[in-house]
Amino acid sequence: MKTAEDIKKLLHNRTVLVAGGDGFVGSHLTEKLVEFGANTHILIRATSSGMLHNVDHMRGKITVHHGDLTDKQALRQILKIVKNEGGEKPIIFHLGAQAHVGESWKRSYETFNTNSLGTLNLLQTVVDLDMDLYKFDTAGTSEEYGNVHPEVRDQYRFDKNGGLILDERSPLNPQSIYATSKVAADFLTRNFYAGYGVPTVVTRMFNNYGPRQNPRFITGTIITQALEKDIIELGSVTPKRDFCFVEDGVMGHIHVALFGNPGEVYVYGYGETVSIGDWYNMIVKIGQEEGFWGKKTLKTAEGGKRGRQGKSEVEELRVDYAKLNKFTGWKPEYSWEDGLRKTVKWFAENKEKWVGRIDW
Repeated sequence: MKTAEDIKKLLHNRTVLVAGGDGFVGSHLTEKLVEFGANTHILIRATSSGMLHNVDHMRGKITVHHGDLTDKQALRQILKIVKNEGGEKPIIFHLGAQAHVGESWKRSYETFNTNSLGTLNLLQTVVDLDMDLYKFDTAGTSEEYGNVHPEVRDQYRFDKNGGLILDERSPLNPQSIYATSKVAADFLTRNFYAGYGVPTVVTRMFNNYGPRQNPRFITGTIITQALEKDIIELGSVTPKRDFCFVEDGVMGHIHVALFGNPGEVYVYGYGETVSIGDWYNMIVKIGQEEGFWGKKTLKTAEGGKRGRQGKSEVEELRVDYAKLNKFTGWKPEYSWEDGLRKTVKWFAENKEKWVGRIDW
């Protein structure tokens, strides 16, 4: 069982770089790294406004680099700085991505270039600069698993009720351009361990949610609609997801990066599934209890604006995080109810940070 003291000992004054450090998960990870005393650098897109919406409160405590994962020259300059910081071997957390499944169909080349080529650029630059890293952690995704592939059904695990259980050994069957781009990033990361000895790990996260998440993802879509109107419109509400509160998620990243074995994959999430319909009911109930809204009506439509492209919906994602738990002691600390209360409260109190990004 790894303790906070074990983590602090390894991170204190260590140089770390978070690619995508101003994003949803990246910003929470950046906060946690600062809290543990790491010498924290973040990489954000050169086209960003520079306002640092998600990490502005940490200015002065972090070093910000502007660059793009598809620009290898920029990456070279940034990683040179990280390399020259000296001290303990640095850690790279690679969370930079185009992460919206629906958008991956509309922005397919951007998605693949950022997620796949961007990962290759980052890894190759580490090799080109002969960087001696402690660990390189690439953020994978539960979307890599997709749906059960009938031809290899015997390779999956199911519970006594027929519920799907996914772990590091489960077959991958990506159903979207986003998911396929992340499979490529996943395998490229492991290729560089096999080929060059870069101490890489892959973390497949299951459906993070929490404060600061883009409101176009399902949790934010439900909450922001509930805050603004009485009729909430969603696509299919039958798919099941394994929702993991973001603060648990970033601790998963940290545990894997510090204690994981190079070349391996680690999966984590809450460990249970809930249908989108029941997730909606849970959110509405919590918002009512907290006094943020009153009665709501749900309107659903298969496909259409809120649905996934064609037949690409993923029906069920549930993780077995036993490997990470056994190795490090990591487990989720937040219940769905506690995580949702924090999330609903943030959206209710920070309208200016999401109102311009909604798409319902």
